[in-house]
Amino acid sequence: MREIRMQDVQAPLVPEQVPDEVAALAASEGLGELRASFGPKRLSGAAMTGLIVMCLVGLALFVLPGLIFIWRLTQVPNLNKKQGAKRIHCFEHGVVAGDRAGRPVAFRWDNAAVLQQITRRYVNGFHTVTTYLYTLYRPDGTSVELTGFYADPVVWGAAFQHEITRAQLPGMLDVVRRGGTVRFGDIAVNAGGVANARSGSLAWPEVERIEVKDGTVFVSKAGKLFGWSNTPVHKIPNFFVFLAVVDEMRGSAGVGTFPGH
Repeated sequence: MREIRMQDVQAPLVPEQVPDEVAALAASEGLGELRASFGPKRLSGAAMTGLIVMCLVGLALFVLPGLIFIWRLTQVPNLNKKQGAKRIHCFEHGVVAGDRAGRPVAFRWDNAAVLQQITRRYVNGFHTVTTYLYTLYRPDGTSVELTGFYADPVVWGAAFQHEITRAQLPGMLDVVRRGGTVRFGDIAVNAGGVANARSGSLAWPEVERIEVKDGTVFVSKAGKLFGWSNTPVHKIPNFFVFLAVVDEMRGSAGVGTFPGH
């Protein structure tokens, strides 16, 4: 995932006025300047034509499938004003996005948590589609799910991770260096090592390898044939902060860092 920062985007990607409700919320939360806005991904002309054909064929042959395709057609951002108006608004210090009811919710980079789930699907060995799901959480438990419904998920997803890491990593490292423990879901990290409820604790000198493969973080214990633990990336809040903290602690313990770091 390439590194993308909010300050790298000097103007909104969707050049339009931010709704008053969003602007007021951003101001009250101290989110600062608008950096970028991301609208829904619109279907191409060919995709729209294909969907219309499926509606007609479905109605002619089976009726119910035709009605389903018609309903789907009415929901695409190209034709549905409500769907087409949805936006992700990224600011200097946070993001505003709509919840399931369409109400804007603000998340600050310095206290938000994000879970990411990126799934690449293959058919007969050929990549067909990549799906994106990012779930943002506030300290009070409020959450919003954002998917590839919005255009450029590679851009805004990477920006979420970078901005949260930039805002939270220094504080996390300070806690660990002072003898504290930081948690990333079921995984706990401190200056001595890493721990989770299933496998117990593992000191840094005992960690043979930590690698990310096929959406899972594998931790291997020196001298053991089987992995000490494996945790799906989508269950690790602020995954990039986790990687950076572990990388720093392994380096401080003199046992190396992740390959390429």
